[in-house]
Amino acid sequence: MAQTTFLNDTFLRALLRQPTEHTPVWLMRQAGRYLPEYNATRARAGSFLSLAKNPDYATEVTLQPLDRYPLDAAILFSDILTVPDAMGLGLDFVAGEGPRFLHPVRTEADVARLAVPDIDTTLRYVTDAVSQIRRALTDDQGRQRVPLIGFSGSPWTLACYMVEGAGSADFRTVKAMLYSRPDLMQRILEINAQSVAAYLNAQIAAGAQAVMIFDTWGGALADGIYQRFSLAYIEQVVAQLQRERDGTRVPVITFTKGGGQWLEAIAATGVDAVGLDWTTDIGRARERIGDKVALQGNLDPSVLFAPPQVVRAEARALLERFGNHPGHVFNLGHGISQFTPPEIVVELIDEVHTHSRKMRQSI
Repeated sequence: MAQTTFLNDTFLRALLRQPTEHTPVWLMRQAGRYLPEYNATRARAGSFLSLAKNPDYATEVTLQPLDRYPLDAAILFSDILTVPDAMGLGLDFVAGEGPRFLHPVRTEADVARLAVPDIDTTLRYVTDAVSQIRRALTDDQGRQRVPLIGFSGSPWTLACYMVEGAGSADFRTVKAMLYSRPDLMQRILEINAQSVAAYLNAQIAAGAQAVMIFDTWGGALADGIYQRFSLAYIEQVVAQLQRERDGTRVPVITFTKGGGQWLEAIAATGVDAVGLDWTTDIGRARERIGDKVALQGNLDPSVLFAPPQVVRAEARALLERFGNHPGHVFNLGHGISQFTPPEIVVELIDEVHTHSRKMRQSI
């Protein structure tokens, strides 16, 4: 199959540390509750799961932020908990409480029952959505607007929800298992790593042009424990991924919230880019890892509640801290808040594009 022709491939080139005319920008959770059009589609769907499991709705909401803003990438609309749901744990979303599993993994028997799901059947709605989004991003001349990102939760982050049965403030149950029965936790993580790799490869086969591993709860682990119980399994996933399709590199990004102290180790897992949260200085991060990987991030999402001139100043400062080097994808340090005014995102994206172009012209 011939290589894809893009109207804008800045995002992919930045991930591969190639020179770009401007710094590309996309936002974690860019299709979400801060957009009125998303809320309207979710209301039509009837529930979050009905929205996420319907390829037509998933395509619609994936494209909504691209129709509103000049973003440099699309990201599949889905949820990180699709994989444990496919394992039969019974995912449900309770209003005001978030995700819950009807069958959490707590006992030795629970762990023994875990198996890698058949991606082609249990998660077909996700791969169908990926294919459909790719078609929707492509014009009648075969040119694609922007690249499409696929994603999954990390093995450890998925394990947190699987064992706790829901979100947690202290991860007491999953950490108790980790310390008291590391053999059970390692079994869960091995199954999760195989599942995540198969899931991401299925997304790549369906048309995802970059993939991201969200290690949302890696930062909840102690130093030393993080490397054994989160990072080692991310490395297993990365080693199994298809890294080229149709003669083109498929970049891999990983993001550990709270993981700045482990930057060098994360960069050594084989990924193409490391996402940073807002607690890490991106200029120092680049000094630490050089040009080994690209960096993604890392504006504090709360900046978007400030006046436009402040948002623009903070965006400029972050670009200046990274410097005029290849290999930066501008993003927030975590997902965009549902309370973000949609109009402020216009200011952010315009400043990132405008100021980064000025920086390149100043050479």
